[in-house]
Amino acid sequence: MNREKRIRIFSRLRSENPHPTTELEYSTPFELLVAVLLSAQATDRSVNIATRKLFAVARTPASILALGEAGLCEFIRTIGLYRSKARHLLQTCALLIEQHGGEVPANRESLEALPGVGRKTANVVLNTAFGQPTMAVDTHIFRVSNRTGIAPGRTPLEVENRLVKLVPEAFQQDAHHWLILHGRYVCKARKPECWRCLIRDDCEFRRKTPAPTQT
Repeated sequence: MNREKRIRIFSRLRSENPHPTTELEYSTPFELLVAVLLSAQATDRSVNIATRKLFAVARTPASILALGEAGLCEFIRTIGLYRSKARHLLQTCALLIEQHGGEVPANRESLEALPGVGRKTANVVLNTAFGQPTMAVDTHIFRVSNRTGIAPGRTPLEVENRLVKLVPEAFQQDAHHWLILHGRYVCKARKPECWRCLIRDDCEFRRKTPAPTQT
């Protein structure tokens, strides 16, 4: 795929959604970190349902730490892997207090040193909370980048590096949000809805799906 196609693709995505953001609900960098940590192998909807109740009671590292593992589990037990996530979150809260004055650090090295925080989680926080042009490659972005030809790669890190290199600078801040939403609602895993895709003309996926027949 050439640069002109990428510019057209992201221009169309921007025209449809000028200010994209995560569908996770949060009001502070710490709340975002909690929500992203809990979202691994879970839907944003399930996380939002749990964090609405959690954040009404505890929304700082100290207040979540005060809940203890049993207390925290009561709020997040509807989320997959909730026990291990609770342990990681409590360990993260302790480190934030001990090493960062209770604040979420705005650099990758410090974020990735927190329990349960990998590269993808760090990228989401750096981009969404701190305005850094990172690419948080999840399953949606990995699929869309490869299927469309925007930034093909064999691994999430390879796709991330290619996106950073190939996405025009004007679109880098919001690119990962557009790609996630496009993968979630249009370029779906099992059956992409190509007939209603606004980037269809520039997409290099060969097996485009037709519109369903009317009955």
